[in-house]
Amino acid sequence: MTILEAITGPAAWRGSDLVDSGDWIHQLTEAEIADLDAALAHAKSTDKSMSDLDWEDFPLPILAPVVAGWLKELDESRGFLLVRGVPVERYGIDDSEIVYWGLGLHLGTAVSQNAAGDLLGHVRDIGADPDDPSVRLYKTHEQLGFHSDGADIIGLLCLKAAKSGGESKIVSAGSLYNEILARRPDLAPLLYESFAFDRNDDQGDGEDPFFMFPICHYAADGRLSWFYIDWYMRGAQRHATAPRLTAEQNELLDLIDAIAADPDLHLSMELQPGDMQLCKNSVLLHARTGYEDYEEPERKRHLIRLWLSATRGFEDGDKFLRQGIPTKQGKDSDATAFS
Repeated sequence: MTILEAITGPAAWRGSDLVDSGDWIHQLTEAEIADLDAALAHAKSTDKSMSDLDWEDFPLPILAPVVAGWLKELDESRGFLLVRGVPVERYGIDDSEIVYWGLGLHLGTAVSQNAAGDLLGHVRDIGADPDDPSVRLYKTHEQLGFHSDGADIIGLLCLKAAKSGGESKIVSAGSLYNEILARRPDLAPLLYESFAFDRNDDQGDGEDPFFMFPICHYAADGRLSWFYIDWYMRGAQRHATAPRLTAEQNELLDLIDAIAADPDLHLSMELQPGDMQLCKNSVLLHARTGYEDYEEPERKRHLIRLWLSATRGFEDGDKFLRQGIPTKQGKDSDATAFS
């Protein structure tokens, strides 16, 4: 179904309208932090491995209804929020992982983020070559253009900030769509065509090195859903069997990137230690500026990431995308790929 009509509602926001508002920020209270502390202690007392914990092992009598509100905000409103005040410096890496995993259990089900099967990913520069087509750019300090990820929700918890740079940017896919309709309505129908997306050399036996998927499609509940990764789409052109991008399709990709980069449209935020950003992939694109890191390993920029398939709501989520990346044997885990 192709409906070339403007998107309305709270998910079609403009960054310039939100930059001075604190409505999208939740500052954890002392009582909520104490709830996290108690849940952490309970989870550790079970002697279960982190991956074996379920939501009942991370009880949140105070925060649970708050987290339910976060889910509603993600699914039915703006599609993002920033939670501040997780005491990561006091927790350290190991306990921060447990707390973040526990919060994730109340938001959805973790799915694989890479071919190694990592459910809790580490986002930091490991010195990987950004020009290697098999390298995912979150393992470098390079800029990441506006894109979406798999699963219903992407969550990032900041443990360490960069020396400079590394700013997070998000843009409403609905507002982006509306701008395309206004500026180049002739290109809008191309959003519903299938494009080749590079698999980054992670294809299984017998699979093509790319998969086909549209940028836009309407879900069963009538909501418009986006999936966009510019460099995967352009990168797929290295495969002789991938359909060639037409001149008009290249124009569309250039236009999407230009509109998303408009400071009036996107919202920028600097993630500091203890900040947790939650985004709904089907209605947002996110980006990161390049950054300069500290020399000392213990001070380097470090975020941990969850991809979550929501257990309720999110009816505009795609069945193929929300299952995460299929696991392949012999792939390096994010947890062990750096020194």
